[in-house]
Amino acid sequence: MNLQNQSKNPNAFPNVSQNEKTMAMLLWGLNIFTGFIGPLIIWIAKKDESAYINQQGKNYFNYCISYSLYVLAGLILSWVLVGIILMFVVGIAGIVYTVLGIIATNKGEDFVVPFTIELIK
Repeated sequence: MNLQNQSKNPNAFPNVSQNEKTMAMLLWGLNIFTGFIGPLIIWIAKKDESAYINQQGKNYFNYCISYSLYVLAGLILSWVLVGIILMFVVGIAGIVYTVLGIIATNKGEDFVVPFTIELIK
């Protein structure tokens, strides 16, 4: 099983400016401090200016919604102890994939987190 970047074409955006990379990095990194509010503000403000930031916003929010559903499933299953393990794994994965998202967007790559449900197209 490949747990790396799940993008079908990581190099889909060949001419990404440094400003776009920085905004995409902020989009992925601000969730550490502001939850989904910071990334939402950046995405709404910049999605019409940059196809790259628009795509990263969609990728981030698909990840955010998917992993929130996984945590909810963990909460429901926590009475049989399986859920506690699931919440722990999802929490660690959330940290790891946030860092990987920051690194990938710094390179100008399209980053898609594994096990993400594509709700926003």
